[in-house]
Amino acid sequence: MPTASVRYAGHLRTEATHVASGTTILTDAPLDNHGRGEAFSPTDLVSAALGSCMMTIMGIVAERHGLELAGTTFEVAKHMVAEPRRIAQIDVQFHLPAALGAKERVMLENAARTCPVALSLNPEVRQEVQFIYDL
Repeated sequence: MPTASVRYAGHLRTEATHVASGTTILTDAPLDNHGRGEAFSPTDLVSAALGSCMMTIMGIVAERHGLELAGTTFEVAKHMVAEPRRIAQIDVQFHLPAALGAKERVMLENAARTCPVALSLNPEVRQEVQFIYDL
């Protein structure tokens, strides 16, 4: 069974439907690549997927150890290069609870860096990850 069914809607837009849930995601080509920039670009999704995967794996570890991460936030930024056009770097900045101890921080940071998306990206895509304990 497929994970997603995707339809090209024209004008550089796609509509992906998650088969199991019916949830949809639109993509548009970015403004700097002939698009309208009205939705995530495919490379935006890759960047968001990296942060989301890291957060999900940290959440799994936190639940296993009775840690509370609700309210944690993160931002992602991607850096593109032109030749060939590709993602050169993804920056992820997490804001986590300040109450987490040193042992918990190491455990969570290691979990994030070893998430499946992080391990699946080409090694040429630099991953800059910051963990800020300020919540």
